Amino acid sequence: MLTRRALLAALPAPLLPALPAHAQHRAAPPPPLALPAGMSPLRDGAYRVAFLTGQSTLQPGMAPTLAEIGRRLAAAHAQGTGRITIEGHASGPAADASTARRISLARANAVRDALVAGGLDETRVDVRALGRTSEALDAADILPPGALRAGERRPGRS
Repeated sequence: MLTRRALLAALPAPLLPALPAHAQHRAAPPPPLALPAGMSPLRDGAYRVAFLTGQSTLQPGMAPTLAEIGRRLAAAHAQGTGRITIEGHASGPAADASTARRISLARANAVRDALVAGGLDETRVDVRALGRTSEALDAADILPPGALRAGERRPGRS
């Protein structure tokens, strides 16, 4: 059985430029993002977007960065990766689970909309409204395929 390299070497030279760019060489990874205040990286390529208590609007300067993350996630999807999860959190009110869930949903949707503005297909995004969790966060987490939720561990590791 011939390898891909052997097959490419056997092609006449005029056919090589017609091959898609990704078949000719691998693109360099994108440069690291400069994150605005209120955004922080998590492990496995995930990000946390902070919100003001009780608010569900993005803080100034976050939308362009989220759009760039959306572009990068869309490009990764073109290479065959899976679904993105956005988890919305709320710190309160502690006595009203319904309000906390609505706030966390609005936060997750705001982040989703900013990612979609960057070119990410919204049908690839799962939104989870966690409401008030034990961490009492005012945030939304962007979890690309394969990323673990905060506090989770990979199977087989202690």
